[in-house]
Amino acid sequence: MGKHARRRHRRLGARVAGTTGALAVALSAGVGSAAAAGKSAGTPMTAAAALDDVAQAPHQAAALDVPPAPGQLTLPAPTGRYRVGTVDLHLRDSSRMDPWMPGQQRELMVSLWYPATHTSHYPAAQLPVSQQVLPGGVTLPTTAGHTGAPVDRKAGKLPVVLYSPGLHGHRGQSTALVQDLASRGYLVVTIDHTHDSGDVVFPGGRHEVNLMPPGSKSRHTIAIRAADTHFVIDQLGKIARGHNPDVEHKPLPHGLAQAASTKHIGMFGASLGGGSVAAAMHADSRIDAGVNLDGQLFGSSVDKPLDRPFMLFSSEHHNRNSDRSWARFWKHLHGERLDLKLRGSGHNSFVDHQVLFPQAPGAFGLTPPQLAQILGTIDPNRSIEVQRTYLAAFFDKHLRHRHSHLLDGPSHHYPEIDFIR
Repeated sequence: MGKHARRRHRRLGARVAGTTGALAVALSAGVGSAAAAGKSAGTPMTAAAALDDVAQAPHQAAALDVPPAPGQLTLPAPTGRYRVGTVDLHLRDSSRMDPWMPGQQRELMVSLWYPATHTSHYPAAQLPVSQQVLPGGVTLPTTAGHTGAPVDRKAGKLPVVLYSPGLHGHRGQSTALVQDLASRGYLVVTIDHTHDSGDVVFPGGRHEVNLMPPGSKSRHTIAIRAADTHFVIDQLGKIARGHNPDVEHKPLPHGLAQAASTKHIGMFGASLGGGSVAAAMHADSRIDAGVNLDGQLFGSSVDKPLDRPFMLFSSEHHNRNSDRSWARFWKHLHGERLDLKLRGSGHNSFVDHQVLFPQAPGAFGLTPPQLAQILGTIDPNRSIEVQRTYLAAFFDKHLRHRHSHLLDGPSHHYPEIDFIR
């Protein structure tokens, strides 16, 4: 494809993204089985394919005869002691060409979430998607983050946690978990993997959409994500040294340089994002601990020894007893290793779909049987509460050296969690 043809393709992609908007984005990532990425990242899987059909044709939602609920959707409020700030950054890797767009330098959009103060003076942030209104006038939630608010100095040095979304997903798809970690005193960095994500909006309104060719291999996608992660950590180091890596030199929140610390770094992801964590850890020894939320593993990282703490966190019907990639990976974990199962959950329980879809299923074109298939039977708010608790306990232990007996074995406070031995 020539240079001008590529530009026309991107403009066309932007128009397509604008028409389907948030509905397509919301349905695109993590929908389907735990192996939603498939053996070929360009090949849709069963449940995912059925729902993506609706995503590509939003008017079909009405045909399901499920009226959307009016109003604004909500996310569970963060539970930590701090209020939350956030800022979006545009990053460019001048040392690397974009693997999906030949001739173009690799560019990423990331969001930083952190403990903040004076938040009432700063606007509440929207989810980072191009369209906020769904069919029937349903609007996506406002987050707990306040754009550009100063860092709360009382939180001290902030351990870093990186987040990678599902295939074709966006960096805001696990905001319920991300903003909670920020409220507990973490600097959480969410990454959009350009041209793998469904739609990434850059400053000035430029859209970059999914350009992965059919048959793209998941192991190749994961390797690209690992390189993205390495680059993002480098940019955090620049921030800690007082530099501003944003392409447009957007002002950074006051106190960010003093608070950011790359001495203690964790990473988690959902679906293919979870499957990317091990590869990122192998590619960058600065990542001290990792969590995979229900993502199948691909590539060489499955069989490479890893001597740092790792937690596998699965849905009801996915675990190393049913996923050969998890079973192989488990044998090569030589640091602390945990394998947890969330009873009653589905693959989409580990992203915001868990709490958003049930609030207005018709707006997403979903019937009650479809909800049960992709979200399981667990109460949505309880599901998020349990995930938040165990994620925080894991990162507190390995990034802050705060041991919790919660990770020692089953707890009567959280009977939904099974420890797979």
